[in-house]
Amino acid sequence: MADRTASVERNTRETRIRVSLDLDGSGTADLNIGVPFLEHMLEQVARHGLIDLSIQATGDTHIDDHHTVEDVGITMGQALLKALGDKTGIRRFGHAYCPLDEALSRVVVDFSGRPGLQFHVPFTRARVGQFDVDLFQEFFQGLVNHAQLTLHVDNIRGDNSHHQIETVFKALGRALRMAAEQDPRMQGITPSTKGSL
Repeated sequence: MADRTASVERNTRETRIRVSLDLDGSGTADLNIGVPFLEHMLEQVARHGLIDLSIQATGDTHIDDHHTVEDVGITMGQALLKALGDKTGIRRFGHAYCPLDEALSRVVVDFSGRPGLQFHVPFTRARVGQFDVDLFQEFFQGLVNHAQLTLHVDNIRGDNSHHQIETVFKALGRALRMAAEQDPRMQGITPSTKGSL
């Protein structure tokens, strides 16, 4: 099997970020982002997606978490795209439903080569602890733009904002795992009638 790992660095006046990932990992996470709730959510992606994920980041969190959260999404998207290579033989599409107590979310992924985001999470609170939940849409927009994937995120129900977003990230991990998986019936084949993604 081809090596499906990548490391990407992004350095701006606002943030310095390094992301390394292995799509065929065991689900380990080494996260030092400076935004604890985002670290907790990305640990779900690694564990449930069986992606080995390392993110080291520093940013202007003394202002707020916006730049760091968005730029982590951008850099993770770049690493994901690089690790996928030419996408030959992958399943391409992935989906998952994940519950957590009263909350239930669905995430659908298409490694289409075209960025598109549908994000429908009616948060019941504006903050989880100190974290502004509006920033999750910024994270996902950065991710889809730079991984060049289509992503539909729907929280179907939920009363607790922590549960709502945790079901989203668990489902994201499972959906990414399914979509990136090598399909034994598609060996050497690009999963598109166009011949490229």
